[in-house]
Amino acid sequence: MIIVMKAGAAKKDMDEVLKRIKELGYMPHVIHGSTRDVIGAVGDERGKMVLHSLESLHGVENVVPILQPYKLASKEIKKESSVVRINDEVSIGGERVIMMAGPCSVENERQIVETAEAVKKAGASILRGGAFKPRTSPYSFQGLEEEGLKLLAKAREVTGLPFVTEVINPETAELVAEYSDILQIGARNAQNFALLKKVGQLGRPVLLKRGMSMTIQEFLMSAEYVMSEGNQSVILCERGIRTFETATRNTLDLSAVPVLKEKTHLPVVVDPSHGTGNHHYVAPMCYAAVACGADGLIVEVHPDPEHASSDGPQSLKPAKFQAMMDKLRLFAEAAGRTL
Repeated sequence: MIIVMKAGAAKKDMDEVLKRIKELGYMPHVIHGSTRDVIGAVGDERGKMVLHSLESLHGVENVVPILQPYKLASKEIKKESSVVRINDEVSIGGERVIMMAGPCSVENERQIVETAEAVKKAGASILRGGAFKPRTSPYSFQGLEEEGLKLLAKAREVTGLPFVTEVINPETAELVAEYSDILQIGARNAQNFALLKKVGQLGRPVLLKRGMSMTIQEFLMSAEYVMSEGNQSVILCERGIRTFETATRNTLDLSAVPVLKEKTHLPVVVDPSHGTGNHHYVAPMCYAAVACGADGLIVEVHPDPEHASSDGPQSLKPAKFQAMMDKLRLFAEAAGRTL
């Protein structure tokens, strides 16, 4: 249920509503709006009608049901688009399209610092890089783990760029959160519910990638797992889905962007590197993603992709990334946004 507070409702009225929601066995989640606050009361659907009794409390305007199974992620609870703040300079979901760029895997200090400097020069606002790598083969490079996190922190110190890196299990989630600015949940873990609940408790923004075969509703239900633990700073990422087509690594579902924009208030970014698996197709998909309303992009960049430890074929060299960014600014302008 959504409890809509009256405009200008006093704090004591809000506190009383929160108290009553808990007494009724539900978890309250406060959403601050531009003119009034609303409270999402989440819990067992079978007894939700008891929440209608809250309409009699002072300061409450009305109580309405949330029809979607994803409660906190739904636009029913928050009409205006959410903006996820990363630091004092960078937020995702506003007028500016945010570029996240860097290598698939952190390999050494020179590689990650050189790449960070290059993508920042080109206009990226966030560094991406993998320290823990979930790979299809157990014999593939699995990442430098904590040493990789330290190298990402070094690159942040040198360039000032916040960084996003992947969390692959609940056991190492707190370690990753100590170092990183954004916790990434990869496609293979998009329905790892124990991990989703864990990152929801850590207080870091979460970049949630769509699973390879997930429907939009399943994707939003995964976001709901994170948000139900009290973390409202969730960024959705379309990274391609598995279809019968073999010309690209995945099928980049750009139609998901406007669909998600209609159904949820959460910001949406696009990953054309994993979506296509081929560096030749990354730039066109970036242009198309901005045109269809994406709030950000996450692109793989490597100074020597021919010798990359992972995902070399889909990684852009710094010079090609710079050229793409120059052209991408024109697409952002045409869409009424900045880069």
